Amino acid sequence: MEKTNDSMLTEFVLVGLSAHPKLQAAFFVLVLWMYLMILLGNGVLISVIICDSHLHTPMYVFLCNLSFLDICYTSSSVPLILDSFLTVRKRVSFSGCMVQMFLSFAMGATECVLLGMMAFDRYVAICYPLRYPVIMSKGAYVPMAAGSWVIGLVDSVVQTSLAIQLPFCANNVISHFVCEILAILKLACADISINVVSMAGSNLIVLVIPFLVISISYIFIVATILRIPSTEGKRKAFSTCSAHLTVVIIFYGTIFFMYGKPKSKTSVGPDNQDIIEALISLFYGVMTPMLNPLIYSLRNKDVKAAVKNMLCRKRFSDGI
Repeated sequence: MEKTNDSMLTEFVLVGLSAHPKLQAAFFVLVLWMYLMILLGNGVLISVIICDSHLHTPMYVFLCNLSFLDICYTSSSVPLILDSFLTVRKRVSFSGCMVQMFLSFAMGATECVLLGMMAFDRYVAICYPLRYPVIMSKGAYVPMAAGSWVIGLVDSVVQTSLAIQLPFCANNVISHFVCEILAILKLACADISINVVSMAGSNLIVLVIPFLVISISYIFIVATILRIPSTEGKRKAFSTCSAHLTVVIIFYGTIFFMYGKPKSKTSVGPDNQDIIEALISLFYGVMTPMLNPLIYSLRNKDVKAAVKNMLCRKRFSDGI
């Protein structure tokens, strides 16, 4: 381990799956394929929304931000993950680790807040359809989208600044694929009570409050849909928010499973427990961004129609 003094590290070591070399090759191919699908799927979705004027509405502006977030989030961590699969023990500089942690935390926090904004948008669209253009005007949804980014970035600045100030004087081995903040806090050789309190406040702002907004919004949405007399009307109303609800279930379901499940004390050892938690985190960080464009394109007639129109225009221009 390389140190400049007793409390200042110059690098961290990412263990990842180094104890399972056979799995590393398989996971490298799998994660690389998923990353390429993320870039392709979200890139196409962003292009379609930008190019089709019919999709310049609040819901699709939020969706465009979500796709861009997914690209940024995975690009901040997946290249490091892929590199760790190719080396036995991946070494990352202290500054590089902090930058990667900042970007990943910022994108994750922003996505939590953005999903809450999207739920509010669906609530207004279904519960107050006649007032929707007034309530969700450009003067409202643009600051809402921008506010999501600001909250995520500010939250990440606070958490990263506190983590940088901690002394790491003995162990620099991270049992993870990336520089994940909870894994890094475990290595500190000082009191982390301030970090714990700060993380609790962060969870309240970017996890609990958006989750409450989503839950309350969907309670009113379901109540409104149930009052619609026709079955066709109910189906159409639910179809407008089913994609967002699916994304929320996958996103928050994985987070609560990661951080809310009790720690195993007997079934697996501590090393295996760390590997299991890292694999769950990998699923959360790669699988969800890959599924988002599929969910929104497969379950959304407007997006499918826009994709077809874009392809038709491309074929026409190529023919000319």
